[in-house]
Amino acid sequence: MAVNETRRLCFNLNGLLGGIIATVLLLGILAFLTMWNISVQKANAEKYYTIDNPSAIQMRSADNIQHYKLKN
Repeated sequence: MAVNETRRLCFNLNGLLGGIIATVLLLGILAFLTMWNISVQKANAEKYYTIDNPSAIQMRSADNIQHYKLKN
């Protein structure tokens, strides 16, 4: 009896097990990026700022940074 080289195994890395591994890996990456995003948003939400003299701000000027002040 000849061995069939074209048969598909259910638990091959190209089959069901590979799909499960890829899904778990993608969900892990999604969870990591979500938690990182939440921590970055929390850190930046607590940094308040004010704009001093808004009428002096020009359209395209590097001097506009002088009007931006962080509150603590």
